[in-house]
Amino acid sequence: MIVDVNNKKSVRSAFGNALCKVGEKNQDVVVLDADLSCSTQTQIFAKKFPERFFDCGIAEQDMMATAAGLASQGKIPFVSSFAVFVTGRTYDQIRNSICYPSFNVKIVGTHGGVTVGEDGASHQALEDVSLMRGLPNMTVIVPADAKECEKAVEFAAEHKGPVYIRIPRGNVAEVFGDDYLFNINKAVIMEEGSDVSVIANGETLAPVLQAAEMLKKDGISVEVIHLPVVKPFDVNTVIESIKKTKHAVTVENHSIIGGLGSAVCEAVCENFPAEVLRIGINDTFGQSGDSDSLLEYYGLTAGAVYEKIKSKLKDWK
Repeated sequence: MIVDVNNKKSVRSAFGNALCKVGEKNQDVVVLDADLSCSTQTQIFAKKFPERFFDCGIAEQDMMATAAGLASQGKIPFVSSFAVFVTGRTYDQIRNSICYPSFNVKIVGTHGGVTVGEDGASHQALEDVSLMRGLPNMTVIVPADAKECEKAVEFAAEHKGPVYIRIPRGNVAEVFGDDYLFNINKAVIMEEGSDVSVIANGETLAPVLQAAEMLKKDGISVEVIHLPVVKPFDVNTVIESIKKTKHAVTVENHSIIGGLGSAVCEAVCENFPAEVLRIGINDTFGQSGDSDSLLEYYGLTAGAVYEKIKSKLKDWK
């Protein structure tokens, strides 16, 4: 699958517009933000439904507890802030006030991964997926582009129970069209192959598809699996692919500990032991820099992924 990297759209704007769409459909949808509505793009909802928008200020823990209270009264709160704050600073409230009673709160963390850029390590969420997938009753979604973000928000509004959606700061190449059907229980096989299974999600999917095209020119057949739903995890699709290729690679804009790479390794260990190469942030904090430079530095560009997979396949053979 060839991706047009010049055709990029804002996932955050797609999130804001999707909120308006679900808000029109359901009067119980309310939105809370922590004084970041211009950055998260919840301002789009705020302008359309000011009576259902609550700016809680720089008080994320209070915002999360407020969302729990609203959910207890039948509302469907979408709570948004930077991913590092909306999951880390509020972990106790999410655990005890939302997941434990399984309240119907939807948490959307924007600015995920190192691509937050110049704000640096203090603002780069590299462990948010790990935090959220460890919580009982929580569903964890990492959309790959603007269209999938819209679909994920629509799903979350209908789903009963806590949901975490993680989206990036920057614009992302369009991978899916209007006909894309989001399925909470199924991963998406983007490309079929026989030599190696490469599993990705979020903004790393586009460079993985590019890397797969580069590897194809070298005679390497890559099966590309998009796994937007880290929890619940589609074990069958992943394991059936690895049974065919015998090798697996995971690629994520997140720590290789606790996120997609860990989820795949857990599934592999229990179902079909195979070697797995995890490509992501290697147990370190991020740093300040423009997003493209950081992707290059941490080896998450198409070229870097291509080189790492090609080198590892030589070792495996």
